[in-house]
Amino acid sequence: MNTRDAAAAEPKRPGPISRVLNPIRGQLIVAAVLAGVGAMLTLVPLAGIAHIAKIVLGGADIAAAARAQVQSEVWWTVIASVASLFVGMALVSAGELTAHLADNRITHHLRLAATQRLARVPLGWFTSRASGEVKQAMQDDIGTLHSLTAHFYTTLGRAVGAILISVIYLFAMDWRMAMVSILPFPGFFLFFGRAMKASGANMKEFVGGLGRINNAVVEFVNGIPVVKSFGASGKAHGGYREAVDAFAQAFAGFTRPLVGSMANANAMIAPVAVLGVVLVFGTLFVSLGWIAPVDVLPFALVAPGLSAPLLLLHYITHDLNHATGAAQRVQALLETPVLEQPAPDMRQLPTVTEIRVEHVSYAYDAQNKVLSDVSFTLKPGTVTAIVGASGAGKSTLARLLLRFFDPTDGRITLGGVDLRHIETSDLYQRIGFVLQEVRLIHASVRENIALGRPSASQQEVEDAARAANIHERILGLPRGYDSMIGEDALLSGGEQQRVSIARAVLLDPSVLVLDEATAAADAENEVAIQDALSRFARGRTLLVIAHRLDTVMHADHIIVIENGTIHEQGRHAELIARKGRYARLWTRGGYEEPQERAVPSC
Repeated sequence: MNTRDAAAAEPKRPGPISRVLNPIRGQLIVAAVLAGVGAMLTLVPLAGIAHIAKIVLGGADIAAAARAQVQSEVWWTVIASVASLFVGMALVSAGELTAHLADNRITHHLRLAATQRLARVPLGWFTSRASGEVKQAMQDDIGTLHSLTAHFYTTLGRAVGAILISVIYLFAMDWRMAMVSILPFPGFFLFFGRAMKASGANMKEFVGGLGRINNAVVEFVNGIPVVKSFGASGKAHGGYREAVDAFAQAFAGFTRPLVGSMANANAMIAPVAVLGVVLVFGTLFVSLGWIAPVDVLPFALVAPGLSAPLLLLHYITHDLNHATGAAQRVQALLETPVLEQPAPDMRQLPTVTEIRVEHVSYAYDAQNKVLSDVSFTLKPGTVTAIVGASGAGKSTLARLLLRFFDPTDGRITLGGVDLRHIETSDLYQRIGFVLQEVRLIHASVRENIALGRPSASQQEVEDAARAANIHERILGLPRGYDSMIGEDALLSGGEQQRVSIARAVLLDPSVLVLDEATAAADAENEVAIQDALSRFARGRTLLVIAHRLDTVMHADHIIVIENGTIHEQGRHAELIARKGRYARLWTRGGYEEPQERAVPSC
């Protein structure tokens, strides 16, 4: 079997909309059918009017004895028309209700599924994603799908139902008049198809530009305080302005082909244009004796009404293009690779705290290899420092120890157990971390500290805060430990760092990873953070990621990383004696004087 045969034999994968809406497919079909049948019934009064007109105009010479029967037929036609109208309206309403219930169900399902998925993806995944990108998929795109689920299928049902019953009725009345009555509509589809093809070619740029605006807004809001403080507010607007300009160009490219084609299409099926065609050919057919004048009335009433559902199909098809892009992004989010958890029979719990990094390599992709064949051991109760220039791979190594992602090659073990065989919740009970980028959730200070141990008592939370030198600051907040982060708990970067240390203290892990924990702190906060870490680090295995050599000179073991590989390692005195890379960096100017308490002692 060749490649083409294999591709033909492989089952076709459903589209993104079909996959996203699969849980409510049945409800949407029911909603569309209800709306379609309802739309058909609401058009019955038009046929009733034509029927009554035919009876009245064609029955002037009816005998007096038959007039009672004619009146009865008229009344029954009126009753049937009114009943059909109300039943049709009820069915359309039922279809709309069904669609909205389905929309509520799928919105709840998608948001819950996205949250559950994001809870299982590697933590390193978030570092390579702009927050606007995730927000667009979880909020904006799921919101866009609301129009699809709540309105598209019922609108489609109504439009198709109205067109179908109208065409059937017209051909039942007279096939010749039916043929000429629908003459304008093939031209509409010709121009409509041309417009859709032209705009579809620019849809990718349009959606991409919208995504760039989302990211630019987030970056603008997050970055403007910094650039304004340096008197460079114009730069804060630069990225946003560029994104807006790019989107304007994409929007113009998307809409320009639509305008002319859709103007021609709409003109061809305007009700007055269709009515003109009906009257012209109706007059011709009457003059030829093919039909009676009264037989033109059904076509004059029904044919122009085809314009509205056809235009409605155009508008919802336009919405469908947006929904397709939204569904693709939502589906991509739901299919994000997750951090695999060990099978129940593979789970192991380490009994000792020694960490071994064995021939570990890591690459974001084929072109970006960050670490290459790195091996070392973190012995229990010791301090190991990793130093190197920015971009050398220090933080990546720290995140591999925390299993933000897994090594491309090699393995990392805790107590002889591969990290991949330890469930994440168990791993983070044994390895704590304080990173340079502090993340506090929108909750009370107490809840932030007790994030890893929600069952901790108030006394335990306060003890952890005291150990982190943040207790007194918390008491000074308007509601103390009940103050909300971002509302009445407005903390500086160093204070937030101490809250994160209190969180780690409460977990009481046997291994602690510090990644530039004081890099963003001012002098006062740095002293408080170092003091807290020094007391907390005693008796624990400690890994310190640092950029300044003077902060790690008292470590038990120092590892120098360059270009993703271990360049040299040993104690401070040993490395100085070797007169290698570390010694040259140490003697180079620009470093601060050594600080005795820079590295938390064990």
